[in-house]
Parts: sequence; C-alpha cells; structure tokens
Amino acid sequence: MATRIGLQAEFSTEALCRSILERHHATIAVQKPDFALRKLEVIVAAALKLSNRSGFQAMSLRELARTSGVSMGGLYAYFDSKTTLLKMILGAVVAAVEQALSQPPETVAADPVAHLGWLIETHVRLSEVMLPWFAFSFMEAKNFPPAERRMAIDSEELTEGFLARAIEQGIASGRFRPDTSPLLPTLIKPMLQDWYVKRSKYQRRKVTIEQYVTAVREVALAACLP
Repeated sequence: MATRIGLQAEFSTEALCRSILERHHATIAVQKPDFALRKLEVIVAAALKLSNRSGFQAMSLRELARTSGVSMGGLYAYFDSKTTLLKMILGAVVAAVEQALSQPPETVAADPVAHLGWLIETHVRLSEVMLPWFAFSFMEAKNFPPAERRMAIDSEELTEGFLARAIEQGIASGRFRPDTSPLLPTLIKPMLQDWYVKRSKYQRRKVTIEQYVTAVREVALAACLP
C-alpha cells in the first residue's frame, strides 16, 4: 500500500517546486538551478500560506513579496502575474495526482479490489503530504479565472477516471457486481476531499489517517462487491 515516507520524498515541496521549474523553464528568468529552487520554495510556501489564510484573490504581489522576503523584481523573475503563479501551483497538483495514482504495484493493479483500495489510500495520503496545495486548489477554485477553474475540475476528473477504470476492471473480471453504479467514482471523490477540506473536524474526533482510509475503502467496496 501507499507509504507516507515514500510520498513525502516524492512529493515534498522541494520536489514539487523542482517540477514547476522544469515545466516553466522557458519563462523563468533565474538561471542558477539551486538558487531558483530555494527561492521558488519560499515564494510558493508564502503564497499558499497567504491564500489559505485570506484567499488568493485578496493576496497582492506586494504582500507576497513582503511575506516571502523576495523583492517584487525577484517575483517577476518567476512569473509575470498572479494568474501565472496560479497555473504553476495548480499544474503541480494535477501532475502530482496523475503521477501518484498511475503507478500501482503490479500485484495491486492485477487485483481490482486491491487496486481500488490502493487508489483511495494513495490519494488520502498524498493529500496529507500536500495538504496546503490540495486545500488551496479546492477552497480557491470558485474564484479562479475560467481556464484555471477548468484545471481544478480536470484534477477532480482525473482522480475519478482512475477510480472508474479500476471499477470497470472489477466488473469485467467478475470481482465487482455488474450493476455497480457508474456514479460510484463521483461519490468516492467527495469522501477523499473531506479529509483535507475538514481536517479540524477529524482532528477533534481524533480520527487517524489509517481509520479514515479504512472507512472510505469499506464504504466504496460495500457498493460494488457481490
């Protein structure tokens, strides 16, 4: 199953910012890779902090410069507008989800029951490792410009697609009921989101991530197992 340590290493802030630099290298003016990476980590961390506190729309680049300790000129070396910064962050989240959910172990991929459970656990643990990133993408989506809102929706549909294919595989192999609802992936997705959107609720109730994964897996499998 998905391991916290493995996901922490693969999807750390450093690793995510390195992937942003690789995707946007043509427009980022900073040439020294190590320096660019360190500064981008600081900028993104400050942007997520400010956004999750008062909203991305309310955040100004001047406020971001003050919080991050990077000058306005330094910010413009990485992006030309808040919208470009938004695309960088959303792009990193979408890429992380695709990368994490597309790599099940062979033994897991061959077993639809195990595969569905693995997808659920991997997504929950990934959202735990990338909590500020996931919270930002969900909470701010309604305020995004149309193109960026589409990116957030694509991220949700990407997850649903992985779930749908595992369920289809289970139906085809006879492991899942043939009348399993095609809406099941859409119903599982909000349960996955609840873990990072309502963290304080589960903390108050002392619900561990293991307990939450088990509960979501049991609900999902109850809806499709014979």
